[in-house]
Amino acid sequence: MTFTKQNILAAALVFAMAASGRAMGQVTPSTTWEQPPPVQASPSPSAPLTPQTLPPGTHDPLLSSQPLFDFKDSDIKFSLNSLMSVLRDSRHEGWVLAAYPDPKTSRPLIGAGFGLDVAATEHLQRDPLNPHPFLEPSTAQLWQAAGLDSARLQSILDQFDRDLNAWKKKKFRKKIRTRALSPQLTEEDATKLLRISAIQATYNARAYCRFFDQLTASQQMALSQLVFQMGVNLEEFTQFLGAINDDASDRDFVQPVSTAEPATEHWKAVQTTLIQSQWARRYSTRAIAVIAMFDPTYENDPRAAERKVQATLRPPVSHHRKKTHVKSVRAENDTGHKMPPKETPGQQPPS
Repeated sequence: MTFTKQNILAAALVFAMAASGRAMGQVTPSTTWEQPPPVQASPSPSAPLTPQTLPPGTHDPLLSSQPLFDFKDSDIKFSLNSLMSVLRDSRHEGWVLAAYPDPKTSRPLIGAGFGLDVAATEHLQRDPLNPHPFLEPSTAQLWQAAGLDSARLQSILDQFDRDLNAWKKKKFRKKIRTRALSPQLTEEDATKLLRISAIQATYNARAYCRFFDQLTASQQMALSQLVFQMGVNLEEFTQFLGAINDDASDRDFVQPVSTAEPATEHWKAVQTTLIQSQWARRYSTRAIAVIAMFDPTYENDPRAAERKVQATLRPPVSHHRKKTHVKSVRAENDTGHKMPPKETPGQQPPS
């Protein structure tokens, strides 16, 4: 009997030790997060963005940019690559692989007008009929979302400050025209920045337009271009936003769209709000291309749509002043008022 009891106790002890071993094997060691997570490979320009894994309880500086990671090509009707190609064009944002000063504000830009010193901004959704929020992350957040090293950003900013102090804006612009600036980004890295900021523009375009999903591919792309160039300043284009949203407060300016009114008439009214703006007169080449895309028949004949806009767009008012007294003028909204400097990555290119 004693021998039997000893066998039973030994068997129980072995079973307990085995169970304990299995349980210990399922527990994550406490030193797991003492080492930084491995750096993930930078996503290709066409690959979906994915946030890096951070330790539990660690503050994620990209938290406010999470919707940018969730972007899918099916979220929009047009090709994101097509938008990026347009923005890189010299008639739009341009393409410079070194930091350069904004023509009006002297703030540092790179690539296709990507702002290098933009702070995160609270952009309230003031349209009670549009539940989609705005997203205005900082340069550092977008930079990290693109998979680039934050230390590199600071290095580029430091070099820009030194160059601007040494050359001033006039010499800086001359170096841009003569392609004398040494590249600070590769084509691939600049494209990543352009892609993440283009995604932000399409995200905010939906916040500006209640019916974004019902727009044609060219109309969605046109609105995204406006958001990329204007940023938060697009809020000042009240007549345009009222027309595209059929806002009751703007019905003295644009008659509401009824089921009997042809869609073409509605979109002509939307185009008119932009055609009559100071922005269109000052940036006529770019404006003609963008405004034409709001034509519902644009995809059938883009050139014909552009000719219609060009025929009605008034040239900018010429002020004959001495060259030494000419000062830079900020882009103006559709009411003719001067707009403050843009606070988002898309900026006006060097010209």
